[in-house]
Amino acid sequence: MQNGMYTDRERCVRAVRSKDARFDGWFFTAVLTTGIYCRPSCPVVPPKPQNMVFHPSAAACQQAGFRACKRCRPDTTPGSPEWNQRADLVARAMRLIADGVVDREGVPGLAARLGYSTRQIERQLLAELGAGPLALARAQRAQTARLLIETTELPMAEAAFASGFASIRTFNDTVREVFALSPTELRARVPRKNPSARPATPGTLALRLPFRAPLNPDNLFGHLAATGVPGVEEWRDGAFRRTLRLPYGHGIVALTPNPDHIGCRLTLSDPRDLTVAISRCRRMLDLDADPVAIDDQLRTDPLLAPLVDKAPGRRVPRTVDEAEFAVRAVLGQQVSTAAARTHAARLVTAHGEPVDDPEGGLTHLFPTAEALAAVDPETLAMPRTRRTTFTTLVGQLADGTLHLGVESDWPKARALLLALPGFGPWTVDVIAMRALGDPDAFLPTDLGIRRAAQQLGLPSTPAALTARAAGWRPWRAYAVQYLWATDSHPINFLPA
Repeated sequence: MQNGMYTDRERCVRAVRSKDARFDGWFFTAVLTTGIYCRPSCPVVPPKPQNMVFHPSAAACQQAGFRACKRCRPDTTPGSPEWNQRADLVARAMRLIADGVVDREGVPGLAARLGYSTRQIERQLLAELGAGPLALARAQRAQTARLLIETTELPMAEAAFASGFASIRTFNDTVREVFALSPTELRARVPRKNPSARPATPGTLALRLPFRAPLNPDNLFGHLAATGVPGVEEWRDGAFRRTLRLPYGHGIVALTPNPDHIGCRLTLSDPRDLTVAISRCRRMLDLDADPVAIDDQLRTDPLLAPLVDKAPGRRVPRTVDEAEFAVRAVLGQQVSTAAARTHAARLVTAHGEPVDDPEGGLTHLFPTAEALAAVDPETLAMPRTRRTTFTTLVGQLADGTLHLGVESDWPKARALLLALPGFGPWTVDVIAMRALGDPDAFLPTDLGIRRAAQQLGLPSTPAALTARAAGWRPWRAYAVQYLWATDSHPINFLPA
């Protein structure tokens, strides 16, 4: 599936007629006779083809004057997989918009982070998505507003503020325009839950995060739980829980795998962080991936196909904080998972910010690069060369020489990381795969990968394996998950 699919009319009509949920988020159907836009899998009787117009984004539909369908709720579909698999300007801009940058810093802030003029960014987004950055951010605010109106008891003024609107009037106007209902009418449509079932902790929201099926939770949650840093992350009562450092405050999230969604329980110190927290959790769990396209490509290799068929839908476990992950990658160099967790836990206790967690055992936010750059290197219990690697990395992250974020230019970030002392291809690729989100990052020198390759009859030397893996592109990071999963390491199993 390629970007620009919405321009292939015949294919879009077929997808709508077959109500194919795999295309949800790839394009949106606007119906000329009703003024409503839907997802491809909308359960209502499909309109006549001559009445269908296709758009690449919910924002483009809204911009063209269409309202969201009340049946299929197209604004709540998983995001387009396109923005996670590409490294160009539009994809980087979309990742930043999802992270709330336009709401916090405006379009000039978005442009400054990307190193382009506001005009260039507006032109490119308009050309590809039919909407500029303000319209895209507005569509996202409307989606967050709907979530708060329907799933919480927040007063409307607080819901407006938390979803990023500057005034109640704009909030009311936008909700009415996008959903053809006032905020009060939208809330009245939702059946009231039993009051005793409401979250006990103040400021806690219970949400459902959608994804494209299939999703195999084993290595995804197994990896996050097995490598979790005590105090920052834990597995408790069937959920992966962790602390979040957010633009306006901090949060605690509990993520529970379910067959058709991920349960998400969020406690925030500032409700304005809701959109960002959801976006980062979706990114950590790789929920916007297109598993059908990925698995179909990997199945073309006859030696990988049985692994894919046995457990399809593996995701790449990622992170909510790119700089934190880079620090942890250094702590994990040439030591066991348990030793890496111990090193990280010591740093967290000594330099992390304490948080309160009435529902579990989380104690701290992971320390910032600035806090770690101020640590006396002599107090670090690691070999001298690793100490140099660590201090150089946190120093460059703290002074801004190195910036790792959703908007990172992947080739540039790789080059900067490779130039650091103690950073070889394995460390750079693991950061590219799990922090930067490069779906094609590959680890041919990884011991687990080489062992798996040997067992399967794949070439096991790095050069020969890299040559064979050319056929897996652009999804080699997912092939890594399937190969790792042949091992009995705890990272591959959903914790009991």
